[in-house]
Amino acid sequence: MEEIIIIPAIFIGLPWIILHYITKWKTSATITTDDEALLEELYSLAKRLDDRMDTVERLVASDNPEFRPARLVHDSEQDNQQLRELEQLMAEKKGASK
Repeated sequence: MEEIIIIPAIFIGLPWIILHYITKWKTSATITTDDEALLEELYSLAKRLDDRMDTVERLVASDNPEFRPARLVHDSEQDNQQLRELEQLMAEKKGASK
């Protein structure tokens, strides 16, 4: 009697559970187009805010010579290089998707 329950559990239940979680794992590992659009929007927002911060710091520095910007390194070439690489990747991705 116990064999009637154990055999189907091994040959049907166990593979079903394994395959179920494999498909869950594969679907959750990818980024959706909505997530991609949100990331692109957040990146452009962050870039605009960075430009605004630069402008505000320049205006305050022109009015007050004792002002020191809060950022450690203003307009760092290393940061700009990383941003250019990211923009290039985004442009390539847009070109490939069209």
